[in-house]
Amino acid sequence: MTQDTVPMNDPHEPTPEERRARDRVRRRAEGMTHHRTAEALEAAEKAAGDLAAADGGTRAEVAEWQRITDLLFDHGGPYAPETDAFVQGQLTARRNHRSSP
Repeated sequence: MTQDTVPMNDPHEPTPEERRARDRVRRRAEGMTHHRTAEALEAAEKAAGDLAAADGGTRAEVAEWQRITDLLFDHGGPYAPETDAFVQGQLTARRNHRSSP
């Protein structure tokens, strides 16, 4: 099974394309409230069309908009990657992975 054929919700090592897509979403989402991320999610879903047939980057983009929208549902404030525990955990894991022998 190739990276592009991994089912959308199955855990896997993200491809560089998926990482770039998530990073783009996080930059765009910075400062947005739930209402605005929900609109961005809707636009991303519409642009993606059939997600099952979409490339990994497109699926990652939609999934990240969904995750951030869900995160902000009861948050009340704007999105900030610095306070996103998921993002901070990913960054820590990447740093640890790079520094391991």
